[in-house]
Amino acid sequence: MYNEFERMSDMLKKINRHLKSKIGKTTPNYSIPDLWTESISDKDLLTYTNEGEALVDPYAFYSALIETNFIDNEFKTATPISKRKQHYEVGGDWLKESVIYSSMVRTSGAWDNDRNGQLDEKNAFGFKETGTFLKMMALLPTLKRMGIDTVYMLPIMHYSKKHKKGDLGSPYGVNDFFKLDDALKDDILSDAFTVEDEFKAFVDAAHTLGLRVVIDIIPRTNGIDSDLIRKHPEWFYWIKASEKKHYKTPWVSAFKEAKAPIPKRMETVYNDKDVKRHIDMFEYNPKEQDPELFDTIKDSDDILDAIAENFDLTTAPAFSDNINDPQPPWSDVTFFRMYLDHPKETRKYLNTLNRPPYMLYDTIKSNLYEGDVPNEALWKVLEDVVPYFQRNYGIDGARIDMGHALPRPLLDRIIGKARKQDPDFGFIAEELDMDFAMDAREKGYNIIVGNGFMMQHRLFEGKAQKFYREAKDLYAPILAASETHDTPRIASRHGGRRLSVALTSLNLFMPRGVPFINAGQEVFEVQPMNLGLDATEADRKHLSLHDPYYNKLALFDPYELHYKEVGRHVIPASMHTLMPIREKWLDKIIPGEDVTVIEEGVTFIGYIYKKAGKRLIVLANLNPDFHFESVMEKPKDLYGLDLTKTTLLYSTHFQGKPLSLQGENGRMHVWLDANEVRIYEI
Repeated sequence: MYNEFERMSDMLKKINRHLKSKIGKTTPNYSIPDLWTESISDKDLLTYTNEGEALVDPYAFYSALIETNFIDNEFKTATPISKRKQHYEVGGDWLKESVIYSSMVRTSGAWDNDRNGQLDEKNAFGFKETGTFLKMMALLPTLKRMGIDTVYMLPIMHYSKKHKKGDLGSPYGVNDFFKLDDALKDDILSDAFTVEDEFKAFVDAAHTLGLRVVIDIIPRTNGIDSDLIRKHPEWFYWIKASEKKHYKTPWVSAFKEAKAPIPKRMETVYNDKDVKRHIDMFEYNPKEQDPELFDTIKDSDDILDAIAENFDLTTAPAFSDNINDPQPPWSDVTFFRMYLDHPKETRKYLNTLNRPPYMLYDTIKSNLYEGDVPNEALWKVLEDVVPYFQRNYGIDGARIDMGHALPRPLLDRIIGKARKQDPDFGFIAEELDMDFAMDAREKGYNIIVGNGFMMQHRLFEGKAQKFYREAKDLYAPILAASETHDTPRIASRHGGRRLSVALTSLNLFMPRGVPFINAGQEVFEVQPMNLGLDATEADRKHLSLHDPYYNKLALFDPYELHYKEVGRHVIPASMHTLMPIREKWLDKIIPGEDVTVIEEGVTFIGYIYKKAGKRLIVLANLNPDFHFESVMEKPKDLYGLDLTKTTLLYSTHFQGKPLSLQGENGRMHVWLDANEVRIYEI
């Protein structure tokens, strides 16, 4: 555990001493992506291939990585970063200024180190090849060079393998909030260090470079065989194990499509025949049915199998809280019971209150449907998850998965307890609806996820233009994201790489936008990690049939990002070039003030920022097929300025076409290639 002013570099120094003691103990044919080596000054440690890799002695490489980037004898900083940087008027509002990189450790740090064409649990060197906290350290210098200042990590806790999807299962099926996933420990460090030590070292390394660390917490659901079942089976919903094959999301016949579960619809829901069938499937928890028998089996290796065998019970799989959502139940997770009684608003629709707790659109959406008896013991556990990671690892922020559906009193406790530990702790709201941006800020969140990933690729419908136009008027800053871990990849959309570069560049200058890079986006990854949002089954098929990861989804399967992609340096280099421009104009970009939006047609968008007699002009042609040319009225913010004096600071792919913005008769002449973004200053 770290105290307020502890020097966290001690763990990195211990790891480095261990690595140095092992140098030369293995063959120097351990393969890594060449992108991981850019910060290593001693090139004698590296043997580069012509395929985008480098061969190394892993002990020598990771030792050099740590010594080059993360260890400084004068290192006296504290953790989290808020201990050494300015505090904001609203705690956590550093998120508004951040550039975020989203990462799933298991995938982002994965590599076929022995080059046998697959990811091995134990390779020819005796090491695992899926990602670990140690391997993730190798990405940090590149992220820093790209201008990333916040690493957002998908869940890193111990998760369920029961009824798993894919070969590995989803990290969102958390089984223990206070235990890290052992698979994220690196064999290179043997038993000398624990996975907790290695995560401490990772956070330390990130903080040394000035990068903050944000984690994902999932307080609404738990793994289908949650470790909490052993002590608190009453915190979950139960059905007969023998009837599970008949379990499905209830279908309300009065509604022909998905609907939000608002109060005026709930009488119709409860009167539906299929809903009544569904509610009648639920049973009392095993401890309540037979406390003595439950006590004899609660320590079984497989608690859910033991309960099924002795009680014919199993936890009910979770499902979407939207009425008639076509998604099937989620086989690997179940909902927590946030209240120990039936919802106040809808209990009047039950034929009897003397029935087992049941899972329905209202009981699982307790922000709208509270009970009289909060599950206080559960709430105390949930409110301590973030503080646990603050106390033990010094993290800087968190995204609350499905936080909008939590009871408001519980959400207040989660945010309040974290901010008591660190007043500048940041929170990201998983709020996709911009109409609730003000609500999110009022609840204590700093930024919202928003719907950029749904809008930015919809070019010809005008939705991308609409998104970029309206961003400046939002009450809460929003992720400027063209993809997430739940969506198709932007490089797989119409426009491909050019569109990916254009949107990544434009997102750095979107007013009130928080640029967001999904791991793999920087190397034009086309295979999605999941098909959760705005995706179809066809999105599984973007890779060649001969690619070992064809049809695989990283959220569930072993997967390595295509770090050898021929264009792997394009986006990192572009971001490195653009970051000084962004930083110079950040005081205008963040508040969305002193900016004029210009647009024409449905695929041209531009921003003009002004301050102290200067103008920053950002122009983007979102059309991936055709160039854009227009002689338009000079925007008012450019009146009195000689457009022949503009300086071109950046172009995504300038090809010698007209440079000057000066048109005839004092008008402005804009020429942009397909998917070109240009940035001028005057």
